[in-house]
Amino acid sequence: MNKLIAFALGALLFCAPAAVAQNMIQKNNIQLSSDLMTPEALWAMGRLGAAAPSPDGKQVAYQVTYYSVKENKGHTMLFVQSAKPGKTIVKPTSLTTDAVSESSPAWIENGTKIAFLREGQLWKMNPDGTGRVKLTNSKIGIEGFSFSPDGKKVILIKSLPYHGSIQKNPDDLPKATGRLVTDLNYRHWDHYVESMPHPFVATVDGDKVSDGEDMLDGEPYECPMAPFGGIEQLAWSVDSRQIAYTCRKKEGVKYATSTDSDIYLYDLATKKARNLCKPEGYKAPEVDVTKSLRNQKVNHQEGDMQVGYDQNPQFSPDGKYLTWVSMEHDGYESDLKRLCLYELATGKKSYVVNSDNLETDVNEYCWAPDSKSIFLTACWHATVRIYQVGLDRVVKQVTDDSWNDYGSLAVLNNKQLLASRHSMLNADDLYVITLAKKEKKAEVEAITDENGHIFSQLATPTVQQRWVKTTDGKQELVWIVLPPHFDANKKYPTLLFCEGGPQSPVSQFWSYRWNFYIMAAKGYVVVAPNRRGLPGFGKAWNEEVSRDWTGQCMRDYLSAIDDAATNLPFVDRDRLGAVGASFGGFSVYYLAGHHDKRFKCFISHDGAFNLESMYTDTEEAWFSNWEYDDAYWSKDKSEAARRTYENSPHRFVDKWDTPILCIHGEKDYRINANQGFGAFNAARMRGIPAELLIYPDENHWVLKPQNGVLWQRTYFNWLDRWLKK
Repeated sequence: MNKLIAFALGALLFCAPAAVAQNMIQKNNIQLSSDLMTPEALWAMGRLGAAAPSPDGKQVAYQVTYYSVKENKGHTMLFVQSAKPGKTIVKPTSLTTDAVSESSPAWIENGTKIAFLREGQLWKMNPDGTGRVKLTNSKIGIEGFSFSPDGKKVILIKSLPYHGSIQKNPDDLPKATGRLVTDLNYRHWDHYVESMPHPFVATVDGDKVSDGEDMLDGEPYECPMAPFGGIEQLAWSVDSRQIAYTCRKKEGVKYATSTDSDIYLYDLATKKARNLCKPEGYKAPEVDVTKSLRNQKVNHQEGDMQVGYDQNPQFSPDGKYLTWVSMEHDGYESDLKRLCLYELATGKKSYVVNSDNLETDVNEYCWAPDSKSIFLTACWHATVRIYQVGLDRVVKQVTDDSWNDYGSLAVLNNKQLLASRHSMLNADDLYVITLAKKEKKAEVEAITDENGHIFSQLATPTVQQRWVKTTDGKQELVWIVLPPHFDANKKYPTLLFCEGGPQSPVSQFWSYRWNFYIMAAKGYVVVAPNRRGLPGFGKAWNEEVSRDWTGQCMRDYLSAIDDAATNLPFVDRDRLGAVGASFGGFSVYYLAGHHDKRFKCFISHDGAFNLESMYTDTEEAWFSNWEYDDAYWSKDKSEAARRTYENSPHRFVDKWDTPILCIHGEKDYRINANQGFGAFNAARMRGIPAELLIYPDENHWVLKPQNGVLWQRTYFNWLDRWLKK
């Protein structure tokens, strides 16, 4: 489950002596011995997190997490920065002064105070870091919060014990480690489901905040939703009398096989909630949980029952409307994310953004101050841009087509926005976007330069965009990343990057693991195709991967690498590797049996290897149902399901002939570690050179500093061994 709070990483008191406080993990002024990126340089970078503009739009409070490889832990700090751009970026004011992490800044009391989380409790302080007051003494750690507009109430997110899927052990066996599982949803992402987050409405009384009342008292459901939901899944009404919240009110098998979450409107006076997505008395049709919901009645009802993911509500500033992100289909986690508009006075619903006016996902969004339009981020042609849509559904592009991705989004004032931005060549920083009357003409200016002291020491790779013809005559956008100090007369070992998802874009992303900057710095050309199944190229392109994992998307991969090997003279066709994670890892396992001698080595991280096993291994069963169509044991499997299982990578190990590195986390409950074990064991039994990097304490990602450095070293040692001979 996603935890918004950064738990204490040290045992120091806030009033610790200055000499001790100096030992806290903070900004790393690393001096590099060369101008090439290293794993140590990556882990020395500060990672920007939540950011909040002050009510007057003049300042921004934000968080940055720093890591120590030596201590193998991180520390989250709070800062305040001027929101006024200038030729020189002003040094921010550090608010955190000891080794305890502080996170989730929010301006309260008309901008005179900043609320934040520290050691599982809610605090406030002056904007300069002085006058700190602990507001709560909750016995249960607080994971997120949101103050009401009038400042009299605050939502507190706390996790309560839950035994809907795992039975509570007998009281006389306090040291028993066994878990008696009675239903599905007993594991999610990287944890056993033995607690459930609930929102509590607490009263603010000066410098004290009550424990609050559980909005879902007696209900065995989560809010926010695992694994990634946070406080953005709840919103206060403008008059502070109501709260809109996101919830999927299902348990067990029904939870594991459905994506149907709804938006509820909770009245503080009556303490009752009503579902805004469904008509009163709605009863979901019965479903066959061993088959895709694609063609079942739940997705083919009269009227719009909003049976997909509905989440992240926001009230318009004038209080007339409520918006939320909405998916159309139950069971389809990568469905198009539309923006639903709900008129509070009449109950009328419409979609201010859908495939008719923007054929890609709505990501972040926020209302304009005049309540007449909404700003949002969306990916198109592999870059995430900022758009503005009016209530008349007319969409305008705010930022230009430059190769950057915008992340978080907030309003500074009537003329300016605050957003985070990154690219393949730069980590996140905060930017002020000054709006313009003409499309794509907004002025974008940085107000932070968190890692400039590191990037200034580095030689920069070159990113190129290339359009490649696919085997079915379409055009595929491919990123080509060239090493620093590139010499067009040389030939370079080259990597085909296989994207995960299967439906997430190869945009201008910045990753601290799958980082193209460091791959290029190590002397590799990177070929990164936006193959079939990725958003940003229209709905049809995005959906073509489902039920066809080994079809056109695999041919798109090969089209990209074949084009590079044939038409780019600096690509050494005799030194090609293929790498990827998650669906990208699955792609690598599949290509290992179908590459026709193209590649000299493979790396698969957290990839699916045996799809029959994967069907029942994964904790979110709706995923395998939608993607595979049927359970593998079904006697009436569809043609798509039959094709899927028949083309599972494990069925082609007899054709494996190339060295392979398998990486997996044992706490990965999305794609279980037995997938990595099976692939490695099969390779070794085939006599193929293979290695297995296994992490007992990591999930689908690699989050611990020393594990991260080990990942990078192992990754490049393997590539160098086979591609730099």
